[in-house]
Amino acid sequence: MRRLRGLVAGLALLLSAGCAAGTGPSSATGTPGTRAAAPAHPPAPATATAVPGSPAPPPGTPASPPATPAPASARATTAASAEADFPNARTTGPRTRLTPHATGNISVRKNGMVIRGWDITGSLDVYADDVTVVDSRITSANWWGVNLRPGHRGLRILHSTITAVPGKGPDNGGVDYAVSNMGTSSVEVGWCDVSVFGNALSMGQGDVHDNYVHDLVPFRNAGGEWQHTDAVISGGGGKGELVVRHNTLLNPVPVDQGASASVGLFADAGPVSRTVVDGNLLAGGAYALYGGGEGATGITVTDNVFSTRYHRNSGRYGAVTAWNAGGAGNVWRGNRFSDGTPVTPAPAG
Repeated sequence: MRRLRGLVAGLALLLSAGCAAGTGPSSATGTPGTRAAAPAHPPAPATATAVPGSPAPPPGTPASPPATPAPASARATTAASAEADFPNARTTGPRTRLTPHATGNISVRKNGMVIRGWDITGSLDVYADDVTVVDSRITSANWWGVNLRPGHRGLRILHSTITAVPGKGPDNGGVDYAVSNMGTSSVEVGWCDVSVFGNALSMGQGDVHDNYVHDLVPFRNAGGEWQHTDAVISGGGGKGELVVRHNTLLNPVPVDQGASASVGLFADAGPVSRTVVDGNLLAGGAYALYGGGEGATGITVTDNVFSTRYHRNSGRYGAVTAWNAGGAGNVWRGNRFSDGTPVTPAPAG
């Protein structure tokens, strides 16, 4: 046991070093900018073009494996059946023909703008209210695919593909986001196909539903540290509600190359609260789910399937950690592995 604790503690120190070392140049000016696993505040582009019209995994007790595993063939059949109805490449992404738009990294400044049917090479930095991106594709080499700036609200990204060029952009791709919510309200992301970005969907408040997040790519930032990876990440401290419902959230990245979680609820900016994680397919990370930790309240985790496609306990060290069972309003119910075995959080401490 002492040896096991030593190995886990050593790994935690290694990954913590990765988080602490992530400083790199600003995208616009080349000046240093803070990079962290929680949502960052990327600088605005030097030339704004008006568009027309993670923390390292703490040591914890791995979730117990199923007491009596079924034969491999039976487990595989059961798992495939349990995972069949979750979002995938066929049910997400654009539904229409796209028109190429080599925009580069641009700023959107028109309230109510609708971007529809664009195949964008570049990124969108949103300084406007009620912007909608629908039936489009974004291929970014920036820190983000779509970023909502502080003071703005109402962003919706629907039926779109958001992907990146691994290891490109400022800071060699260190700490990046497919969608980043720095705004004052919920961001809706629905029916989207999201890949490559390290912290793919980053928001303390939002409506994240029916998305397929997959193929996150490990790479080192300019400081030589591994990018931390999470399919969905919240840094806590948000005033609104975060709902994560009926998504496929896969993190295949090895732990020694930066994997953190499939869903990471971290108290980096303040306590985690008012969060629903319901009916998702989760797999990968050091733990598949980080539950908010001490001080987390109002967290509802229900009816999720913890896939074992990467690790026997869904995450490398277990399905869940940092779950505050005694927190006011916290609910854990109906969560299970792909073969139907219940997932039960280890006791705190």
